[in-house]
Amino acid sequence: MSLHRHNPAELSPPTGFTHAVTATGTRLAFLAGQTSLDRDGKVTGETLPEQFETALANLLAALRHAGGSPADLARVTVYTTDVDAYRRHAPELGRIWHRLAGRDYPAMAVIGVVRLWDEQALVEVDGFAVMD
Repeated sequence: MSLHRHNPAELSPPTGFTHAVTATGTRLAFLAGQTSLDRDGKVTGETLPEQFETALANLLAALRHAGGSPADLARVTVYTTDVDAYRRHAPELGRIWHRLAGRDYPAMAVIGVVRLWDEQALVEVDGFAVMD
């Protein structure tokens, strides 16, 4: 399996994402949206960074269970109820990403939403991975 990240010089330099990812592999993992739910199904964390850390950890746990690793992520979408807060916390969210998922970014998007399934949730993360 290999992922190749493409960041064309004619596009704005990416910060916290990759413009395009091409992938070769034999298995795909489609990862359901994860929020900051704990094992008991309760939303944890009061702040967006706290919730992002748990949501990303949950996504990576599902990926590991499917036989993948953070390096296999080809696409991630982040849904947030507060895009302004996401932008304000971007440096901290980047540090959380680096600590949990490493320095290689998949193709990503951040989408503002009115609310998520669990009303207390501030952020949800989904994606897909390509694995051997």
